[in-house]
Amino acid sequence: MGPVATAPPWWSNARRAALSLGASTRATRGAVQSVYVVLLHDRSFPERHGLYVGQTSRDPDWRFDQHKAGYKASGAVRRFGERLLPELFQHLNPLQRWEALEIEAALAEAFRHAGVGWVEGGH
Repeated sequence: MGPVATAPPWWSNARRAALSLGASTRATRGAVQSVYVVLLHDRSFPERHGLYVGQTSRDPDWRFDQHKAGYKASGAVRRFGERLLPELFQHLNPLQRWEALEIEAALAEAFRHAGVGWVEGGH
C-alpha cells in the first residue's frame, strides 16, 4: 500500500471490491471522464484511514492537486488526502460521463460493504 506503514485491516477487502468492478464503455471521443480514489488519513488519530471516491474530466493527478490547493475541493481531501490509489481505479478509466457517475457511486458503496469505515464522495 505504499507510505502507510501498516495497511488498514480493510485494505485487501477494499482492493478486491474495486477490482471486482468493471466498465462497460470506454470513452474514445468526446467527454472523457475518470474515477479516482484518494487515501485519507487523519493524523490526529494515526489509525484512522479512509477513502474518497471522485470523478473528473481532468487527469486524476491534477484533480488531486486541485483538492489540496482548495479549488472546488472536498474538505476531506483538502485536510486528510494523502495520495491517489491508482491500483483501485486505473482499470476502470477512461469512461463516458454517465458511467463515471455510476462507477463513482458503485465504488463508494463497494468500499463501505468491504468494511471501510470512513468513505467520502461517491455522489
